[in-house]
Amino acid sequence: MEERYKPGTRLLRAGRPHRGWVNTPVTRASTYIFDSVRQWRDTRARRDQERLLSYGARGTDSTYALEDALVELEGGYRAKMYPTGQAAIAVVLLAYLKAGDHVLITDAVYEPVRRFCAEQLSRWGIEFSYYRPDGSDLPDRIRPNTRMIYAECPGSLVYEMMDLPAVAELAHRHDCWLAVDNTWGSGLLYRPLTLGADISVTAATKYLGGHADVMMGTVVTTERAWAPLERATVDMGQTVGADDAYLVLRGMRSMAARLAMHGRHALRVAEWLQGRAEVARVLCPALPDDPGHALWKRDCSGTNGLLSIEFARGITDADVERMVDAFGLFGLGASWGGFESLCVPVNMARARTVSDWSGRGAILRLHIGLEDPEDLLADLDQAMAALKR
Repeated sequence: MEERYKPGTRLLRAGRPHRGWVNTPVTRASTYIFDSVRQWRDTRARRDQERLLSYGARGTDSTYALEDALVELEGGYRAKMYPTGQAAIAVVLLAYLKAGDHVLITDAVYEPVRRFCAEQLSRWGIEFSYYRPDGSDLPDRIRPNTRMIYAECPGSLVYEMMDLPAVAELAHRHDCWLAVDNTWGSGLLYRPLTLGADISVTAATKYLGGHADVMMGTVVTTERAWAPLERATVDMGQTVGADDAYLVLRGMRSMAARLAMHGRHALRVAEWLQGRAEVARVLCPALPDDPGHALWKRDCSGTNGLLSIEFARGITDADVERMVDAFGLFGLGASWGGFESLCVPVNMARARTVSDWSGRGAILRLHIGLEDPEDLLADLDQAMAALKR
């Protein structure tokens, strides 16, 4: 759709074949029947380069509609979907790397990726190491065999920002792919491909689906980066069902409105938390005193529902656990991006390798949902009383 329209408007119309449907119907299919051997052979010969209906694992009208919407959202060339965000990350790492290659992973990476690197990449003979979340040490960490820089911006858990255009210039100067986990920005608040990245990975489980009822990962690439991902996705048998594709596409229609509301509520909660004696710092790049605020203001178009609390010295992990148990509205859950408010205690010593979090206060991650913020503040206020017991 034309760029003259705002992103929220484009999302309402993306992935809608011109057949009179407002919502693309669910198309469940495993097998497609051909009229002749010639047609069958022609389709199979062209399907690696063209998007053709040939077999359900290669795509249906439902998955193709979602692909179109993702490309519109991210400003990319083509897209693929996977059963989970972790599956999408795994395919990206294996699609572009081979034995003997080296990948630089941000220290702010989604924590399960650490296990994948240690237990799977090492088995494939692929080397990996970590760099600071802001990317400041990247020039010194690139090796002759470095083939990818893997970023997450803002970073997991405490939302560190990096200068992505500068990292993209560095990566391409050294003939490296730049892949970015864009789950925080979801293509609406942050667009890595327009900032110079080659590959954008998103857990559609979060804001794209938006209703805590679907699992999916997505990858959108530039044209230059497309072929390796296409081949690896097919070779690894990665696909999603038509019903899940429908749910994510439906969720995307309201994402602009939901994210705006999440962001307003989160900033209201963040400002309230900043006035509490129990809180040393609220971690959110949209706050003016955050170290990454200038980059956030330059590169992002808003904020979402995520923020983390660093508690004052003297408040222990056990104190925070009592607070979590005292919540009435905030659920204890590892995911986020749905309409509901959630919390989870964070172990930064386990989540970081090259960043020093020793001596810092206990961390609690919050996802601020669509509940009335005054109700959430009341819940936080009564739960914080547990810190003093």
